[in-house]
Amino acid sequence: MTPSVRESAAPPRTARHGLAGAAGMVFVGGSVAVSGHLADAPLFTVQAARYGVACLLLLGYARWAGTPVHRPRGREWLWLLGVTLTGLVIFNVALIQGSRHAEPAVIGVAVACVPIVLAAVGPLLEGRRPAARVLAAATVVTAGAALVQGLGRTDATGVAWAAVTFGCEAAFTLLAVPVLGRHGPLGVSAHATWLGAAVFAAIGLTVEGPGAVTRLHLDDVLAGAYLAVLVTAVAFLLWYTCVAGIGSGPAGLLTGVAPVAAAVTGMALGAPSPAPLVWLGIATVAAGLTLGLSHRPTPTTTPPTPPAAPTSPTPPTSPTPPAAPTSPAGPAPAAAAGTPTPPAALGSPTPPAPPAAPTPPAARAAAAGAVPRS
Repeated sequence: MTPSVRESAAPPRTARHGLAGAAGMVFVGGSVAVSGHLADAPLFTVQAARYGVACLLLLGYARWAGTPVHRPRGREWLWLLGVTLTGLVIFNVALIQGSRHAEPAVIGVAVACVPIVLAAVGPLLEGRRPAARVLAAATVVTAGAALVQGLGRTDATGVAWAAVTFGCEAAFTLLAVPVLGRHGPLGVSAHATWLGAAVFAAIGLTVEGPGAVTRLHLDDVLAGAYLAVLVTAVAFLLWYTCVAGIGSGPAGLLTGVAPVAAAVTGMALGAPSPAPLVWLGIATVAAGLTLGLSHRPTPTTTPPTPPAAPTSPTPPTSPTPPAAPTSPAGPAPAAAAGTPTPPAALGSPTPPAPPAAPTPPAARAAAAGAVPRS
């Protein structure tokens, strides 16, 4: 009994896509420290340049890899525009406004709740039922991410912006599910980035003015380059590859990697060592990921086909006697029996009829209508 080929190939494929999603979240988590260098920069102008450069990189990669980027059609424009407005534009605005009323930890905890939403809603958009195992794992990951982020101080406005951030982060994945089938991870990333660049450029020209580019410093350019290359072009492609490969529900668990990566990156850049609760949160996130991603489908085995039972040889049949030969123009069965055939039956000519008797004169006169004389 050997496992089927499909099931034996499933674990490597799942692991490959899971690693892609985790790597994307590591880049996103590392962007927390980098984004702090953009506090005094013209934000909308930097974001427009960031997404514009990322789009060029994605299109160059598509050309190099020979992967076509299809033009959106019909309702696909709405899905892609939804991804852009929620996951790129409103999300960044909510981060800025929310940071003025709440500590970053509050926003981080809101984003950490995304795995539960993706585990519950994502499978429904993909035509499946949510898996209880993934829902339980999402709850564990959310709790661990909350411990990593801490709670922090906020007010009612900060809570509202945190809720907006949470909804936008979830929409960034869920609104991409209907178009991933036709456009693929590369196409969705390319369209989202050029739309994001266009929207941010319009806002930047209106709010910050066309001269905002001249106010950028070297550290702003370097931070923007990191965001454009790793956090946008690379992370978008990795994330959507993960969602397309293992589904939005299991992929949502990997968002818990982002706060862990942020804590580790901060420590690597000189921040103090995390508190014990943060280490407990990291361990909890790891336990949730293990619970949700270590499940493997039970291999389906194909039982060996039993050999066919031997069949007894068929006894030879007695030969059929050959039919009696017949002549090319063989006689009828009656002739074969020796019965004489009359001449008519043999096709002999019909004898002529005897001549008619002469008609008497009186009869001829009556036939002509004459009255005989006496």
